[in-house]
Amino acid sequence: MRTSSNPFRWLAALGLVAITAALVACGGGDGGSGASNNASAPSSGGGNSSGSGNTGTGNQVPIVVNAGLGNVVNMPTVSVTVCAPGTSNCQVINNVLLDTASFGLRLVGSAASSVLGSLPTQTASNGGTLTECGQFVSSFTWGSVRSADVKLAGLTASAVPIQIIGDLGTSNVPSSCSNGGSSANSVAALGANGILGVGQSPFDCGSACVNSTANSNYYSCPSSGSCTRTTLALNSQVANPVARFPSNNDGVIVQLGTPSGGNASGTLTLGVGSLPGGVTRLGTTTAGNLTGTFQARAIASAFFDTGSNAYFFDSTDSSTPLPTCSNNASFYCPSTTQNLTASLTGTDLSTLNVSFSVANAQTLFNSNGFALANLGGPFGQSQTLDFGLPHFFGRSIYFGFDRRSLGDPQKTPYVAL
Repeated sequence: MRTSSNPFRWLAALGLVAITAALVACGGGDGGSGASNNASAPSSGGGNSSGSGNTGTGNQVPIVVNAGLGNVVNMPTVSVTVCAPGTSNCQVINNVLLDTASFGLRLVGSAASSVLGSLPTQTASNGGTLTECGQFVSSFTWGSVRSADVKLAGLTASAVPIQIIGDLGTSNVPSSCSNGGSSANSVAALGANGILGVGQSPFDCGSACVNSTANSNYYSCPSSGSCTRTTLALNSQVANPVARFPSNNDGVIVQLGTPSGGNASGTLTLGVGSLPGGVTRLGTTTAGNLTGTFQARAIASAFFDTGSNAYFFDSTDSSTPLPTCSNNASFYCPSTTQNLTASLTGTDLSTLNVSFSVANAQTLFNSNGFALANLGGPFGQSQTLDFGLPHFFGRSIYFGFDRRSLGDPQKTPYVAL
């Protein structure tokens, strides 16, 4: 989804649960017409050190796509271990959305209750509590920035800034954040216990939040009085924990099998190393964007995004626009499966033709599965093409981090497939 004020993508889960045409930082939206096979919502979540989630070993983290906490289709989740910095006081958080188009770890406070009180709250430069806002079409998230040791499989990133969603309530949310919307600070609203953003950027906001308060996601909240926007240095921003590992920190590989029995599984590999033969490397912006052409029009922003549960694009300018579903305008319902091709161009001018197909969403939903290939939906911006989770089924996609700001001038961002 994309935030309304920041060009970086972050905080994807509302795009899965709600799926409207507007983006917040990764590729979806936040309305009220989500793709769910059950109307019930989870009342709690999380896990502890003896939780049922598989945290993985070495540099391999299991991925599952199933009913999860919210019965939302195409929601890939992993388990993350969070510890008080420098201690063995840890909690395993299961059902965390894996998002390749956002950056940093965000956990709902209620899902991390066992360790939350031991995670140090960060302070802004003026001494107020450092807080972050996420804006969506009709809702928002709000919560403190804290420090934690983050463990994935056998690797640990020490003292990483993470966001805790919903731990501060909503009484002090400034209007510049809420913008007349409702709070989405719960597991039920997100459909997951949190979001693990492992996209190309090592920081969730970058220079936009360093240089000016105008586009900053961050606020300083005094013990009394109003919260105000603040600038924030890179090293204090919510950070991609994989980029902070002592090794295996140059990127990630997302491998998913084809859906079987309504579910799917795969592996998040930490670290890329050398790319294998047979894949094409496309240089991206730090935010993971490519350009290209699709349906005879220019595309200014194309990206690969596990945090969106469908292919999202506008087809109204096409000579054969796709019809939306009669009972759910958030998805396409063509009478026959449509085969499509986009031509993508990297920042390094490398090119790749990417083929995909979009099937009738209602037919897919009628299968009662939670891993659905070929699901597509409309997108309000004609120059955007979001390759959501369906494009990951049955393949491996490689994400190289932009490590230039971390002292690795040769490590520029890319996607490869």
